[in-house]
Amino acid sequence: MDNNSRKDLISQYKEREMTGGVYQIKNTTSGRLYLDATTDIASIRNRFEFSVKTGSCVYMKLQKDWAEHGAGSFTFETLEELKKTDTQTSASFKADVELLKSMWLEKMSGKDLY
Repeated sequence: MDNNSRKDLISQYKEREMTGGVYQIKNTTSGRLYLDATTDIASIRNRFEFSVKTGSCVYMKLQKDWAEHGAGSFTFETLEELKKTDTQTSASFKADVELLKSMWLEKMSGKDLY
């Protein structure tokens, strides 16, 4: 790969549309929920799907239940998405995603969370 192609690929990666958000991983056997937020929801969904396919749990908080109930007992759901604006810095986007997470944690109070 020549230097210009590499630079083009890096530029395209940096300019891609970022979608973050809040997601949950649900243990369908126990009903417990793992709630988290990310600045790249697609990557986290891919990570979860890879974990299910390989049977290996990459979420430390879920490992005990994952081993006991199996990967098939867990589902992934995006609860709310947030798109990064052109004028927003990475730090402010991350802060907005974290604020969204805290709002969801409030909504989920009383639920059985990991």
